Amino acid sequence: MDINYLYYKYSDYLKKHYFTKVYKLPVNLPVTCPNRIHGQGCSFCAEAGTGFEAMSSEKSVTEQLVKTQDYIRRRYKAQKFIAYFQNYTNTYLPLTQLQAYMEEAAGVPDIVEIAISTRPDCIREDYLDMMEEFSKARGIAITIELGLQTANYHTLKDIRRGHGLAEYLDACLRIGRRDFFLCTHVILNLPGDAVDDAVETAKIVSIMGNQLVKVHSLYIARGTEMGRLYEGGELTPGSKEDYFIRLQKFLEYLSPDIAVERLFSRIPEEDALFSNWQTSWWKLQDEFLAHMEANDSFQGKRYEYRNGPALKSLRGHK
Repeated sequence: MDINYLYYKYSDYLKKHYFTKVYKLPVNLPVTCPNRIHGQGCSFCAEAGTGFEAMSSEKSVTEQLVKTQDYIRRRYKAQKFIAYFQNYTNTYLPLTQLQAYMEEAAGVPDIVEIAISTRPDCIREDYLDMMEEFSKARGIAITIELGLQTANYHTLKDIRRGHGLAEYLDACLRIGRRDFFLCTHVILNLPGDAVDDAVETAKIVSIMGNQLVKVHSLYIARGTEMGRLYEGGELTPGSKEDYFIRLQKFLEYLSPDIAVERLFSRIPEEDALFSNWQTSWWKLQDEFLAHMEANDSFQGKRYEYRNGPALKSLRGHK
């Protein structure tokens, strides 16, 4: 088996849709998260959120995009770009403010898409109406990225996620009625989750009509509740080998039509107490693909659970 085709890569997805090299540019907006306002925030989330790669939100959307564009053009010869509203919960902004930031991004040359990172409990019809009208008027695609993390609602409660599985299902159904792309973020080795939870998460992400998934390995950031537990010896991350098994099973049960943006987390070393078993993500990726090949594994291998699979035993009967 060709190791390059063990899973559907995001780069191949972008070429299929845009016929050229496209790069995603992180944008940091002055926004927070309702889970921080009304609760303690997720136990894995640092004070700075997850926008480690982005510039300060004090810089304008235009300045952030143009500066990053210039660098990416020179280094990777990219032609088109995605403005990625990455950090915190971007639909927690007032609707008119979010729209203004989207309009500003659309005014930057060669932006072909806006990706909006948010939470399942921050999807509402009036926001979707605005995004749909914007996309049609501007001719710019919209991807909505939902942080689910796991389909195990017990774990969601334990990590103080602030929503359950139902909110995710509701958001997917609402988004699915629109002409948007849908991406879900998952963490496959959260404390309390097992291999079966990785499998169930893959099934739900597939059934809910996602075009994309971003897979994260658990990292433990400084200044978080998980960080406190880790430093106190109350939390021990699973092994690399265990994560490989979870990721293998996740991909096997994932629809082959869903592009995979990432297989391992990426966080600056200075921000992490633990990340990727102190190994670079690209080395882990090479090791994991060798693991997949050795186990005759590939994305979609076990994608046969839709459309009444138990009725297969009645084949030949009417």
